[in-house]
Amino acid sequence: MKRFFGALVLAATSCFAFGTASAEPVKIAVIETLSGGQAAVGKMFLTAINYGLIRLNNDKVWPDGIKLLEYDNQGGPSEAADKLKAAINDGAHIIIQGASSAIGGQITDDVRKHNLRNPGKEIMYLNVGAEAMEFTGSKCHFYHFRWNGNAEIRLRALLTSMKDARVLGSRVYVIGQNYSWGHDVQRLVREYSKFGGYTVVGDVIHDVNKIQDFAPYVARIKETAPDTVVTGNWSSDLLLLMKAAGDSGLKVRFATYWMDQPGNVANAGATAIGHYNVSSFYPDANGDATAKFADDFKAKMGQYPIFIQGHTVHGIWGLGEALKKIKPGADGKVNVKELAFAMETVSFNTSMGEVAMRKEDHQVLLPLAVATVSKDAKYKVDGTDMGFKTIRLVSGKDAASPVQPACKMERPGA
Repeated sequence: MKRFFGALVLAATSCFAFGTASAEPVKIAVIETLSGGQAAVGKMFLTAINYGLIRLNNDKVWPDGIKLLEYDNQGGPSEAADKLKAAINDGAHIIIQGASSAIGGQITDDVRKHNLRNPGKEIMYLNVGAEAMEFTGSKCHFYHFRWNGNAEIRLRALLTSMKDARVLGSRVYVIGQNYSWGHDVQRLVREYSKFGGYTVVGDVIHDVNKIQDFAPYVARIKETAPDTVVTGNWSSDLLLLMKAAGDSGLKVRFATYWMDQPGNVANAGATAIGHYNVSSFYPDANGDATAKFADDFKAKMGQYPIFIQGHTVHGIWGLGEALKKIKPGADGKVNVKELAFAMETVSFNTSMGEVAMRKEDHQVLLPLAVATVSKDAKYKVDGTDMGFKTIRLVSGKDAASPVQPACKMERPGA
């Protein structure tokens, strides 16, 4: 069910000259997993979106304010498709979603089709978490903007940092989930073997969110004796993998995309020490700047930002920067096409460094931090004596991978 966040409706403090219509509010629809096994992740996105909107509120980026609408996709693409229709019927201009590339794939395709069929009534998709390569590759389109990393950008940063720190090793195993994201990670780890100086000694793809006991998978990892295990697993699939690894006493280094998801370090226990993770934000990543951001987030939201929350906030702020560049039409309406053109050129500074949208494929170039689990970390997690200690902060330009040839961006007439 959707609900309106009244506290996040900006005051209508401006209006047009006498005799013209006042501006309509910008309506942002969050279509996230807010119930079931993946709800914790969806709610973390929602918390970050709420925090990000505080700045848009303070900056008064739109004359008649912003309304945030909430929809529960229940963790499935078909449910997300239904909620997207509901959001459109409720007048949404912008769709935000992040948890799961499978769901994101449904949303981005449905947004593209809607816009083709309804010229003048376009909607925009702000992707804050779906990292499969196809979103800025074969499925790229003018009204999709990815404000997070992708499988290749993050793997490059992770492998480079571990190789330079001489902790990657020469034997790598890959375990991942059986959908576009997991297959991307599996393929890229193999393609980057020469770059990383390692041999892939084994890999496995498993069903998504259906495996309750990862002990057999951990046993297969042990048999291949890798130095490092790379995994793109997230949510319960990573939590349970970490639990099985911890229970078995597996002596191997994990290189992960989502180790900073709450619960993973606690589940792995002491075996988590020395694991590596790449993220869009850590409180210690850029000294006082990121510490200040983290303290403000905690003061307002009751927790330090972690996992997907840093780049999600930046995505909302990027939307604010784009909204500042446009004005309501003569009828007071939000012109989403004009907003999308403005979004293509957004760049601004954050506590992590410069964040800039790439016009060619609508992939954001964002700073990434690579960290290791350590007892020396300043910020502890999961109620343990361990946390993430940043070993390298990579700028957005240095982390960037090339535009994929499969992206054939078609822009509407201005």
